[in-house]
Amino acid sequence: MKQITLFLLFFLYQSAFTQSVDYNTKNGFAAEGYDVVAYYDNNAIEGNKLYSSSYDGVNYKFVSQQNLDTFNSNPIKYIPQYGGYCAYAMAQNGKKVGVNPKTFEIRNGKLYLFYNAWGTNTLKLWLKNNVKGLQQKADQYWEAVKHK
Repeated sequence: MKQITLFLLFFLYQSAFTQSVDYNTKNGFAAEGYDVVAYYDNNAIEGNKLYSSSYDGVNYKFVSQQNLDTFNSNPIKYIPQYGGYCAYAMAQNGKKVGVNPKTFEIRNGKLYLFYNAWGTNTLKLWLKNNVKGLQQKADQYWEAVKHK
């Protein structure tokens, strides 16, 4: 009985500390392989596998060694908000919706990605509404769904 109790405690401990955030890794990379550092220069550019890194179990591609080094020096700064899912969809209903990596916004030093297809550009909807209110809603929803 003591062994079973120890096993259960170990299992619960492992589960609590190994849960990872659910990132949008379409095509095997965050931001669909676009360079998350380049966004901060207002450029949506697909990275090159020659300049790759990973953080928190997620792969990233960059356009240059300089951007790779920049990312590696402070990866948390460059990780897209809401795991790289559409910020507007997260704010509206907590849904993890894919993005168009060319549709983005840098706001208060953070990267937000958006869905943009079939005539719906959620970045435009995001900007039309109360962005601060949307951010607060998205933050709340993300806390509830980020590990699912």
